[in-house]
Amino acid sequence: MTELKEKINQIIGFEFPPVLFNYTERDACLYALGVGAPNDWLDQDELQFVYELSGKGFKALPTFAVLYPSKMIDVLVGGRIGDVEFNPMMIVHGEQHLEIKSPVPTAATITCRPRVSQIYDKGSGMVIVTDTPCYDEQGREIAVNQSSMFIRGMGGFGGDRGPSGEANTPPDRQPDAIHTQATLPQQALLYRLSGDINPLHADPMMAAIGGFDRPILHGLCTFGLAGRAVLKHFCNNDPSRFRSIKVRFSRHVFPGETLITEMWKVSDTQVVFRTTVAERHEAVLTQAVVELNA
Repeated sequence: MTELKEKINQIIGFEFPPVLFNYTERDACLYALGVGAPNDWLDQDELQFVYELSGKGFKALPTFAVLYPSKMIDVLVGGRIGDVEFNPMMIVHGEQHLEIKSPVPTAATITCRPRVSQIYDKGSGMVIVTDTPCYDEQGREIAVNQSSMFIRGMGGFGGDRGPSGEANTPPDRQPDAIHTQATLPQQALLYRLSGDINPLHADPMMAAIGGFDRPILHGLCTFGLAGRAVLKHFCNNDPSRFRSIKVRFSRHVFPGETLITEMWKVSDTQVVFRTTVAERHEAVLTQAVVELNA
């Protein structure tokens, strides 16, 4: 374990080569469809995210910016960072934080600069935290992503356990809004067209290696579905009101299951939420919050 700990310490602060993400309006539409938009395609407020000629003016969903560092999936699927090797089928997305710094363009070339900021030893697994600021062609910072990846079976190397405790806990009262949406049985196959090619979400045989009896939905797809719920109920589908979103991925979702997102507005600029799977009565997104622009 001492040798593993030394290898892990060496990759803290590791800077990956810059990642380019080039996209068009078609890609923004495809992402929106992948995260379940629109609920009602006759509603102009929702059609604006999937139709480039929308009378409301075509817009990208704010959570689209979570795709900017998506080529990092190729690194993770490769099963190696520096001298640290791991089984990519044992990776589970732990947490995601996205902060919008400037309006998300509907088409652009984005440069991302990912860096390993922390690695934690959780005993049963290892958490790798990656910070990724993302810039447009003019050098303007559009968004910052922070991803925490939990690699099962890689813990116990004697490292720092990291922060603990509950955050963004819903208040003890009825939610201010509830949004229910069924995912499609083919939802993961649709979402993966936006760039997340991990076979865990498409191939039953690969899912079995990861300990699942069938492919699971991408955590970031659930993330996008929940983000849309908050955008609809508390931002009137106006992306300029949406400043940031942070979630913990507590459980997996199977494509075809129904997601229930409960939301509590705890201040003028903060909405705490929780997303559960109706069929299994299990919380899948917890310690979740959206920060709003006033």
